[in-house]
Amino acid sequence: MKNIPRIFIDAPLGGGATVAASRDVVHYLTRVMRTDQCLVFNGGAEYTAHLDDNGMLIVGDKTDHDDPSSQIVMFFAPIKKTDDLLNMATQMGVRTFVPVITDRTVAHHINWARMHKIVIEAAEQSGRNSVPDICPPIKFSDLDMRGLAYGDERAAAGVDIGAWDDVPTRVLIGPEGGFSDAEFDALRDGGAVAVSLGKTILRAEVAAVAILAKIILGAA
Repeated sequence: MKNIPRIFIDAPLGGGATVAASRDVVHYLTRVMRTDQCLVFNGGAEYTAHLDDNGMLIVGDKTDHDDPSSQIVMFFAPIKKTDDLLNMATQMGVRTFVPVITDRTVAHHINWARMHKIVIEAAEQSGRNSVPDICPPIKFSDLDMRGLAYGDERAAAGVDIGAWDDVPTRVLIGPEGGFSDAEFDALRDGGAVAVSLGKTILRAEVAAVAILAKIILGAA
């Protein structure tokens, strides 16, 4: 089923179901992809489907494509390029995103409706059968830090960073300016696990991909 368009449907799916296609989906299939065939997905499952002459998606059989999504929950400080961060982390399989307001968070006015659209498109492109949730923002002080893995840029300055005992499923990405000293202390005292991301300083969106790759490869 390579190269067949994949469409996220925000409705219960099952063989024989009929779903009204949005104007954007009809345009995408008929004008851009020039086909009436597609794959639809939601809730971890994928189905064949076709678009009829009335703009309805007729759902067919369930495919054997397993959902490659992970169980990772990513806590992150909103950044200027939050769209890039969410796009790439969705492709990496993150299940849930939780924005965290830190001492140095500068991006306070994020268009979360647009971010939701971005993660849908990233899920469609990357072969996922589910779309990650984006939760309401929380304060750094409200974090449960026990077992939380976080990217520690201090490794680039020669600080010795240890390794985790158990592969984490909860990760934290800091803001553009990094965590404050008080936040580093809180992470350490709260039982969070520092993760070295190498000897260079990474942009926040790149750090997100780096720590996810490290966790996924460690869990493989």
